[in-house]
Parts: sequence; structure tokens; C-alpha cells
Amino acid sequence: MKGSISVEPRRIALIVSPWYPVPPTGYGGIELMAYYLARELSDRGHRVTVIGRQGSHGRFETLALAPESWSKQLGTRDQIPRHNLFLYRAYEIVRKRAFDVIHDHSGPPGILLAATSRLQSPVVATLHGALTEAEGEFLAAIDRQVHLVAISRAQQSTVAGVEWRGVVHNAIDASEYSPVTRREEKDDYLVELARISPDKGQHLAIEMARRLNLRLVLAGKVDGEARRYFEEKIKPSLNGQVTWRENVEGKEKAELLAHARALVFPIQWEEPFGLVMIEAMVSGTPVIALAHGAAPEVVEPGVTGWLADDVDGMVAAYSRLDEIDLKRCAEEAGRRFGPKQMADGYLNVYERAIEQALYSRSIS
Repeated sequence: MKGSISVEPRRIALIVSPWYPVPPTGYGGIELMAYYLARELSDRGHRVTVIGRQGSHGRFETLALAPESWSKQLGTRDQIPRHNLFLYRAYEIVRKRAFDVIHDHSGPPGILLAATSRLQSPVVATLHGALTEAEGEFLAAIDRQVHLVAISRAQQSTVAGVEWRGVVHNAIDASEYSPVTRREEKDDYLVELARISPDKGQHLAIEMARRLNLRLVLAGKVDGEARRYFEEKIKPSLNGQVTWRENVEGKEKAELLAHARALVFPIQWEEPFGLVMIEAMVSGTPVIALAHGAAPEVVEPGVTGWLADDVDGMVAAYSRLDEIDLKRCAEEAGRRFGPKQMADGYLNVYERAIEQALYSRSIS
């Protein structure tokens, strides 16, 4: 088997989502992470079953418990009952089949089912989003029944009293990107790729671009609650220097990231990861980020980008981009945040969970 973690082949169930297939065709960050993990584990000889939406496929078994038509109900009053039905079906399956470990990616509802279902197999659960104080209290109440994994130390720090079993960073398959690592092949623009929101700080990216007299490309959809922010803070600035693209995917997204001088990440909240930073880095594009959330864990100053405390610091960081070796930037990001590293992290958690379950059964 390839990889640095060598264990006997395991039967692993990944419970993902009723909303997007694995891998996703467009939006779907959790589904993409699950795909990379399932593929890597399968390549190492493990028997992986992905439980998710119709249309999922890969070098592993897939069980489609949600039809494609359900995706139209995301954001409607039927979202919760559909999600609950999906999870009920998923846990009925894992209850009846002989898995060595179950890995839940569905969030608190799935974790609640896992904690109360008296399963024979241990359950590992990854928390993919930001956590509130109330969610922290819930996690602290069930952390002995479910093996909880965070995607960053920053995410862990937002809640108190929770027994975490590990931190495993998200991954990108660098082979799917075409990095531009020669400065003369870069274009003179900055890019921010994120949904338009005060939390993402597009107004600060605009201020930075103006002060540097550089073009700025903002790429991302406008959430309903951010419409006023867009109309008042972003739209008046859209001109030849600042442009906005609502939907950027596939080849267009890859080229936009690869040809930028830098990705700007002026985050205004404690974001638990920030996958777009990795996408930029493996494209040979350094990141200039405000030091909030997981940014200090992701950005290696002087290697893959620079961290700053405010717009002044971001402007100063731009003047130091020439200190970064773009080829090394892409290589280091791929090495630190690849599917191999993610699978190694989860296999460590799986093995500890399996050993604990076997020990508990032996003394009961």
C-alpha cells in the first residue's frame, strides 16, 4: 500500500450529504473533501462505501440514498425533513452492515444519531463549519460516544470543553491544477475568490487595490443577507480597476487563480479553514491574508504568502511578494495539504477509534 500510515485493510463508511454528489460538479466543498479521502483510502486497499446523493461515483462503492431532485429543496422548508430522512436511511444501513469505522460528515444531526444509535462500529465525525457556543455544549455532551475531528486548531479554539480526537486539514489534489510559477507569466491583478459578504472583507480588498493602483477581480456569489453590503460597499466601486464575476468554476477558476499576482484573503471572522487559499498556493499564487481564523495555520510566511493585521500590512506584504519562490509555493502547498496527508490523519483517528471499541467490548 502507498502512504506513510500502514494498517490492515478496513471497511469504511463515509456518510456525506443528500445535496451534492461525490465528487461535486460545481459547488460542494465537503463533498470534494470526501471524494479525495475516499479515493485515497481506496487506492491504499481499504473498502470504502460513500453514502450520499445520486450521481456519486469513484473508485469505491457508492450508495445513493437521496435522488438528484432533492437538491431543489435545499433552502426550502423541506430541507430539514429531507436531511433527516437521508440520515435515518444512512444509519439504518450502517447499523446492518459490518463496517470497521463510520465517518460522518453531515454535521450535528448526524452526530446526534451516531451518539444515540448504539452502533457496533465506532463513529468518527468531522466538523466542517464554524461552531457556536451552543454547538460546543452539544459536542461536549457527546464527545465520548463520537470521535470528533476538527479541520483546524482555529476551529477547535472557538468552543470550550470538547474532547477532540484530532485535527486533520482539508486537502487539494495539486495534480488537478496547472501552476504558473514564472513572474513574467503573471498578470497584473489581485483576486479574491469568496462569496460576497462583510465577513469576507471585499471592501478591504478594494481599498488595498486602490492604494496599490492594481486591478482587482472579485469572484463569488452574493448571499441574500449580503445584498445590502454588495449594493453599498461593492457595486459603487465596480469599474475598470475593480471587476466582479458571480460564477467562476472549472478552467476559468483555475486560470483566474494561477495568473493572479496574489490571492487576497481579508477575512473578518474566525473562518475554520479557507480552502481557496490552498487552491491559490498550488496554482503558484501566494496568499496575502489577515491573520484571523485558520489563516496562520495555512499560510507559511515567506513561503506561501504573508500574514497581516490590517490593510496597511496587506499593502506592505504586496511589496514583499518577490521574496517568495513561486515554484516552492506550489510544491509546499501540495505537500502540506494533499490527499495523502489528509488520509494519513484520518487513518490515525480511525485506528485509535477501532482499538478503543475493541477494548470496550473486551471488558464489557
